[in-house]
Amino acid sequence: MLTDRAKQVASKAKEIYGERLRAHLETSDYGKFVCIEPESGDYYVGNTIDEAVNQSIDAHPDRLTHTLRIGFSAALHLGVLSQ
Repeated sequence: MLTDRAKQVASKAKEIYGERLRAHLETSDYGKFVCIEPESGDYYVGNTIDEAVNQSIDAHPDRLTHTLRIGFSAALHLGVLSQ
């Protein structure tokens, strides 16, 4: 379960993505990952979640962030393949 603070961070990061980043990133970095630090508005793009998150941790080690997959509604798909 997410804490209220984590929900706020995710909401603000999604707002920043939608209002400031979507148009640019979906044409230049489609399919990559973006980790957004919502207090500063800083964002970090990587080919993998780890790459984007690690850049953010290096820059803001004590702040919560939220990661999105550029151009997708979810960063990851978790599921089971049935036969």
